[in-house]
Amino acid sequence: MGLKVAVYVVAQGREWQARISLNLAVDELWWAGEAEGLVVLSRSLPLGWAVKLAAACRFTDQMQHWDETAWRKYASAHLKTEIRAEQADGGERGAGWPFEEAAVYRLPEDRGWSGCGELEGVWENAQTGGQGKEWMDERGSRRENWRANERVSLRRSEMEMLVAGADRLVAALDGRSLLQGEAEALVSEQLPELAENWRAAAQLAYLQGRLCLTAAVLGPAGAARLGLRRREALRCLRCGSVPTGRTACAACGLAGCAYCEACLALGRSRACALLLRSAPLPAVRCTAGVSPTVAARRWGLSAAQAAAAAAALGFLAEPRRRSADPGPERFLLWAVTGAGKTEITFPLLEAALAAGGRALIATPRRDVVLELAPRLAKAFPADVPAVLYGGSEDRLRRSRITLATTHQLLRFNQAFDLVIIDEIDAFPYHNDSMLDYAARQVCKPGGRFILLSATPPVGLQRLARSGRLPHARVPVRFHGHPLPVPHHIRIPPLYRCLRQGKLPGRLLSALQRSLDRKAQIFLFVSRIAHIEGLLQLLRRIFPEVSIEGTSSQDPGRAEKVLKFRDCTISLLVTTTILERGVTVPHSDVFILDADSGLFDEAALVQMAGRAGRSKDDPAGNVIFASAEWSRSQRAAISQIRSMNAIARRQGYIQS
Repeated sequence: MGLKVAVYVVAQGREWQARISLNLAVDELWWAGEAEGLVVLSRSLPLGWAVKLAAACRFTDQMQHWDETAWRKYASAHLKTEIRAEQADGGERGAGWPFEEAAVYRLPEDRGWSGCGELEGVWENAQTGGQGKEWMDERGSRRENWRANERVSLRRSEMEMLVAGADRLVAALDGRSLLQGEAEALVSEQLPELAENWRAAAQLAYLQGRLCLTAAVLGPAGAARLGLRRREALRCLRCGSVPTGRTACAACGLAGCAYCEACLALGRSRACALLLRSAPLPAVRCTAGVSPTVAARRWGLSAAQAAAAAAALGFLAEPRRRSADPGPERFLLWAVTGAGKTEITFPLLEAALAAGGRALIATPRRDVVLELAPRLAKAFPADVPAVLYGGSEDRLRRSRITLATTHQLLRFNQAFDLVIIDEIDAFPYHNDSMLDYAARQVCKPGGRFILLSATPPVGLQRLARSGRLPHARVPVRFHGHPLPVPHHIRIPPLYRCLRQGKLPGRLLSALQRSLDRKAQIFLFVSRIAHIEGLLQLLRRIFPEVSIEGTSSQDPGRAEKVLKFRDCTISLLVTTTILERGVTVPHSDVFILDADSGLFDEAALVQMAGRAGRSKDDPAGNVIFASAEWSRSQRAAISQIRSMNAIARRQGYIQS
């Protein structure tokens, strides 16, 4: 959905401002009695051009004497690059385009410069379907037909209605970053009374400084005005990517309208697409940290969990340190798989809510969101979280707690006082600049980041060990037992086993032992293509066992995971899609082709972490099955043993 807008400059004494407008009647009312001069540069300019022009304008005293020709030349110079590119793309325009309608008004003598009449008609037209008043100036252009030299005054009730509408719209858009179509869907659902006239309310909120109206794809001048870097010629403000597409656009009339392909799945972000963002508010200060004893009693935390929560609460309560990095300050919660990271965050969420703030928990995968949602709802029944993922019914619901996949963060802007990013090392968040940009954008100025991981990226580990990143380490699971240490068995590569139609005896013996003890078996493979063939082999060998397979391409994955959790399925063949965030009691883990290059140290640690998570079955069995004994396997086992040793030294493990 593209857009053309008006762009004008207004003088107050020696001060000049440049503005864009969705509804010039609102601007006419806003500046009435305040402005001394006004220049309408264009009444219908492609949005991206208008935003750039408004951002690029610099004013001097001589401008107050300029006529239309001088202003037209000045504006065209600022858009020289865009005009030339449009001509190169085949866009042919008449002389003076796009500023052939530029007009200078000396206020208050010149009236009706908005071309829309007084605002009195704005609400009435929305309700009656009226077309507004016609107007003609002395040169034959359209101008308002005033009734016998009598200026129609704005009724107080209509102004109050517009102000109230702006208030409601700003409240609904608080913390959001929405394209026009998404904003209209929100208005239709939550503010139906504004559905036909939300632009007038949005324009007033923009003039009040409570709402940012900009183009979704913007050049360096406009991006700099919004506090973004000027490195690229164009940039998508929603996802931070460099737009790579250009196409003819019926909405703005350009032959080459830039759009972003990186975030296309969330709707087309383009140079003429309106992006609405609420003006950010400063973050709240959370309450001071509590003692481990208090945290343990309130939330049922173990000693290790309570100590980590207390350290994180202390971090939230500290005044912001001065830093060259303008982004939010970060705290790393480095906790082993099954340590109960979610429960450790409960005191942090409670502190943010008690201070009047909003909190976000973001995780890379939908499976994990669905896993966490009921636990958070149970812990905070008065603030049931808004749960956001692709296709979620909560996409427009507001809550003080938001639980979302990282892709959904692209629809927020400086909304949260506390941002908790779970599984920071996981696909797709890890090494994805777009999602990192989205995560940084959602935190309020002065807000705080809590990073959660059992296997932090090497860079963060280095910062933590050097003391440059505040952190807390939880080296033991909540039940106080050591992590299961994997055992290695040597088998041929899986593709060879499938080709030969048989599995090695030592692997089958290990599987039988797990079945005999009635364990739920995760059987990880490195490639989706191996799942079906392996299922056929296993079902032939173990005909009495319920065996299924799933992957990222399986539409029934969620249902199969539920059946696996309630023991309807006994053995689940899967990929790394289930390497984290899924807890199934009484589980054993088998990793075939554990020497695969697709399984790095972090992935092996995470997959091994599915075993031994239950206090009733804390030992679990983990098998690395491969032809080679790889560096990643050795490093994973070393990390697991190291965490067990730290936990013993700190007194968290007694055995």
